[in-house]
Amino acid sequence: MTEVLFYTHVDDKLQTACALTSKARARGMRVMLFTADAGMTDRLSRMLWSTPSIGFVPHCRCDHRLAPITPVIVDHLSEPLIHDQVLVNLCDDTPPFFSRFQRLAEIVSTDARDSEAARSRFRFYRDRGYDIVTHQLGGTQS
Repeated sequence: MTEVLFYTHVDDKLQTACALTSKARARGMRVMLFTADAGMTDRLSRMLWSTPSIGFVPHCRCDHRLAPITPVIVDHLSEPLIHDQVLVNLCDDTPPFFSRFQRLAEIVSTDARDSEAARSRFRFYRDRGYDIVTHQLGGTQS
């Protein structure tokens, strides 16, 4: 069953996605960053070229000819799915293909609309029996 992780109270979802991707890559994992649209895909791709500050994260889109050998896929399209290790969801909705992945990371900003969409996704996973681990990255813990 897919391991579901929520990273909450983040100031910058894309920067957090870059950090989580770098961490997963350091552990030898392959990552798919699922974005909301082409604009977000392009912004995130540009960020990955300078993350970490003294390097970059090798990545491409899912339909690129090098996708099968590239460790990170960044796209707003889900097909073809190249691997099944880590999915980072940057969309408001639950990805219909999330259960194909070993691990799903949901990043939740401090924005009220984003938090509400995340609560809906949280309920979706919980109601289907997924164990959910939550990491509060910003703000104060209660």
